[in-house]
Amino acid sequence: METAVQAPVETGTPSVARPQTHNGVGRYLPGVGLVLAIALVAFGLGRVVPVIGGPVFGIVLGMIIGAVAPPAASLRPGIAFSSKQVLQIAIIVLGSGLSLSQIVHTGAGSLPVMLGTMAAALVGGWLFGKLLGVSADLRAMIGVGTGICGASAIVATSMVIGAAEMDIAYAISTIFLFNVIAVLLYPALGHLMHFGQHSFGLWAGTAINDTSSVVAAAYTYGRAAGNYAVIVKLTRTTLIIPITLALAGARVLRLRAEARARGGVQAAVSINWRRIIPWFILWFLVASVLNTLHLFTPGQIHVLAQVALFLIVMALSAIGLSANFRQMRQTGPKPLLLGMILWAVVGLSSIALQHLTGQI
Repeated sequence: METAVQAPVETGTPSVARPQTHNGVGRYLPGVGLVLAIALVAFGLGRVVPVIGGPVFGIVLGMIIGAVAPPAASLRPGIAFSSKQVLQIAIIVLGSGLSLSQIVHTGAGSLPVMLGTMAAALVGGWLFGKLLGVSADLRAMIGVGTGICGASAIVATSMVIGAAEMDIAYAISTIFLFNVIAVLLYPALGHLMHFGQHSFGLWAGTAINDTSSVVAAAYTYGRAAGNYAVIVKLTRTTLIIPITLALAGARVLRLRAEARARGGVQAAVSINWRRIIPWFILWFLVASVLNTLHLFTPGQIHVLAQVALFLIVMALSAIGLSANFRQMRQTGPKPLLLGMILWAVVGLSSIALQHLTGQI
């Protein structure tokens, strides 16, 4: 007889709760309206000060507003929708400006750097986490979040290792902090190191955590850097699947060993794979196929690029509003220190691997 062990159900960013009193599309409108208003201001400021860019203005304005006047419960569903679904729509739209040959070439060319930085994050998470005394679940989530794709990877990992909700919140808060730092710091560092568009796109795509932050930093640096970084990042995001499979297998073996020690009862793990696989990547590829078939005119591609940029600003504004500074303070110094070490290790590893592979 098998004992089923249910993995935790994804609830999104812990600071964004869904009110139970409203149903239907209407519950999203207040939050989306607030995000839209902030995004319009940020997009305009980005046009005036292009060296900073709309996405950076969006996340900063969102964080300021969220800190001064935390969003009411009625606004949170719309904010959560804007930070996740709107970003996914933006990436799908970005696919309309790219061809399949670009995607294949970029994905293959970035693979050595991508795999190297992921290995650095996972090994570093295990080693430094152990030295700092960070719990096994927390160091696994921070390592995977840093090495693959931030909050999405943390949630996927939590579902297969059975992590406690407090550890999930700690990991997401830690990753969020260094995402914000990367968005604000990476473009300036890129200019300081005289990175070209290709080099910066590869650096951002392999060294910054969440997709939203990769997009914000890279498109602030330049359109070509942004296009390159998006492909690298989406290729990197697909690594969620083999990593979660490996973690699920390890957990099954551990649970079965524990069950045998208790008297021979086997254990099974139930995993919701629909929540783990990043399906929006498939639609991104569909959009790029349409462009490869020359179904979009240059004028349409330009308009779609502007639409995608505005949607990115919306998503970053929502992510800024979702920042929970109280939760970040509660994480304590050790997880934050681990996140900072891995953030630095992955960033430096990406630069070193680019040099070794002749891409800088």
